[in-house]
Amino acid sequence: MSSSSSIPSSSSSFNQTVIDEFRARGGRVGGPFEGGDLLLLTTVGAHSGREHTVPLGFVRADGLLLVVASAAGAPEHPQWYRNLLTHPLVRVELGTEVFDATAVPAEGERRDRLFEAVVRSAPGYGDYQRHTARLLPVVVLEHPGAGAEPGARTREAASLADKLLEVHDWLRARLRQLRTETEAHLAGGAGQAPPLGLQLRQHCLAFCQGLTVHHTGEDRGVFPALARSHPELRGVLERLAEQHRAVARLKEELVALVSDLGSADPESFRAALARTTDALEAHLAHEERELLPALAGIPFPPPDR
Repeated sequence: MSSSSSIPSSSSSFNQTVIDEFRARGGRVGGPFEGGDLLLLTTVGAHSGREHTVPLGFVRADGLLLVVASAAGAPEHPQWYRNLLTHPLVRVELGTEVFDATAVPAEGERRDRLFEAVVRSAPGYGDYQRHTARLLPVVVLEHPGAGAEPGARTREAASLADKLLEVHDWLRARLRQLRTETEAHLAGGAGQAPPLGLQLRQHCLAFCQGLTVHHTGEDRGVFPALARSHPELRGVLERLAEQHRAVARLKEELVALVSDLGSADPESFRAALARTTDALEAHLAHEERELLPALAGIPFPPPDR
């Protein structure tokens, strides 16, 4: 199989056969796709909220992992692409490796440059583009370890305190990235702020999605368990839960601002990002001061009961 091979999204039973074989054979498949560059991409449904996995050809170019929303040159974008525009955090299975990634469609000159690199590696994508008026999206699957900052924690978590700090590090790093991208984006305007870019939008949504998952896990799992094992912390946990609600309101403001790139106001986004940053940084520091001593005694992952 060449990387340009396409598996029709409507062939769900065929897709599942390929997925099962991929997982059973450590990323290798036979038949018409034998020897091809194939990965599994799991997205969250834009409307259903359910996970959907599809096998896709991929290309590596400029040190990036790329997939193309070609749908074999069909006039409509494939569903997996529409899903990642709403939920940019995706799961990638590549050989025997499984990792979460942020899906970021390339724009403008960068998209054109990456598409040319894709076609050099897999000419079939050029044929797909010629058969449709739709500009085929080139999606960069950003590995979470890419661009990790010096000094970032790399050792495996041994306690729930370690895991909390690992997640907090991720949130803080994404906030720094958003602030840097926002300032660079606004600085690129000539007199008037340019419209928000798709990359900035996807990184903002990925951060908000990750923050929601983290706080939901705390509210539904960690905090109730701590309240039972450490009743002296109940007042602290109630205040932290209230902070979660306050941060969620600010987060929804960010999501609303980037939901429509055509009407999004960059200066309003910058101000909303600053409010969210200040509130979240204060919350993370407070949570660490209050909870790390108790969490340090809880092994991670938890032992089987």
